[in-house]
Amino acid sequence: MARILVAEDEAALREFISRALSHHGHDVTTAEDGAAALVILQKSEPFDLLLTDIVMPMMDGIALALKVAKENPDLRILMMTGYAAERQRAYNLDMLIHDVIAKPFTLDEICEKVEEALVNDRTLLNPATTSDAGLITKK
Repeated sequence: MARILVAEDEAALREFISRALSHHGHDVTTAEDGAAALVILQKSEPFDLLLTDIVMPMMDGIALALKVAKENPDLRILMMTGYAAERQRAYNLDMLIHDVIAKPFTLDEICEKVEEALVNDRTLLNPATTSDAGLITKK
């Protein structure tokens, strides 16, 4: 069981993710934006994973990831976004984050990405990709 902090401004999605991860045996705490997540991280016991949306009010996921990685370098970070342009913004974070998952995703997809992030040692990871595998064409 891992301690996971989910930062997502959309309440329905935050609840969906929280329930899915709790059902898989994780201890899940939620925050409605990056600023709230930062407060939780500073006042709480250590987390194993931060799962954060990129586009949020107050403090977005990029700013949160930069701050968290500086203060908690061992915390694994998984990002999510529904915007292709925002996925590109995460490009320079490839050494700080595990991956970026595209919204919408299924329950199985988010749980699989979380398990990957928890199991893998960041130092052994390939850099996170910002490419859309659906756009790659084979010659």
